[in-house]
This record gives sequence, structure tokens and C-alpha cells, in this order.
Amino acid sequence: MKLVIYLAGQIHDNWRGELMQQAQERNYSFEFVAPQTDHDRSDDIGEVILGKQPSNLYRDDAASAVNNLRTQVLMAKSDVVVAVFGEKYRQWNTAMDVSTALTLNKPVIIVRPEKLIHPLKELSNKANVTVENIEQALEVLGYIFE
Repeated sequence: MKLVIYLAGQIHDNWRGELMQQAQERNYSFEFVAPQTDHDRSDDIGEVILGKQPSNLYRDDAASAVNNLRTQVLMAKSDVVVAVFGEKYRQWNTAMDVSTALTLNKPVIIVRPEKLIHPLKELSNKANVTVENIEQALEVLGYIFE
């Protein structure tokens, strides 16, 4: 059995690559999907498809529409959502992805540092499992196959 894992979270460092590498080292049978991780591509996609927008409000709205469609399609095809909240960046997109996953009734694993226990308490309460690092998330995923 091969699981499709949607990797939600900030796109400013290589946590996805680290998680995928560790999964490969453990011989887990996962396929990974994620939001657009090219920040410029994500921001520009609305204008690339729909043309120049009259202001930043419309530019962001056009990009958000395309990105939200992409997220909805990929998340709907996933078996589990792993959402990583880091300490360095604001995590609005990650919170949005978790709420989308919950709405789609997808199993959710939240990864968050101890420092974020309080601000993420409601999301953690709704998630299936909350852990502190990607290694723990992989152990949870690996347990599915035992």
C-alpha cells in the first residue's frame, strides 16, 4: 500500500526535502504532494494565467484562487496531511491548509515546536496527532504499516 502525503507548511526552508529523505531511508512507500514551493511562481500565477491585474489586491486574489484550487485538488487526493508549523515565519497558509484538511475529513498530523503549543491549541485539538518534529511525524506514519 502506498500512501499519498500532503506536506503543508511554510516554503522558506528545506523541511520537505529532509522529511522525504528520511522517509526514503526508512523505506516508506509514500508519494508526496505539496503546495507550490516556488514562492515567486505562487505569487505570480494569477497574472501569468489571467493577465496583468489592476492592483495588488486583485493580483493576490487571482493568485490565491489558482493556488487554492491546486491545494484542494492535491489535498483531496491525499491520504494524510502533515502540517509543519515553524517558529520563524507566520503560518497563516499552514493554518488554512489544516482547516481545509479537516473540512475534507483528512487525517492530520501537526508538527509544531513546544513554543507554539498555546497559539495552536485549537488546531492541535482537532488534529489526529500533534508532534514536535518531523522524525516523530514519520514514526506516526510508519506505525500505520505495523
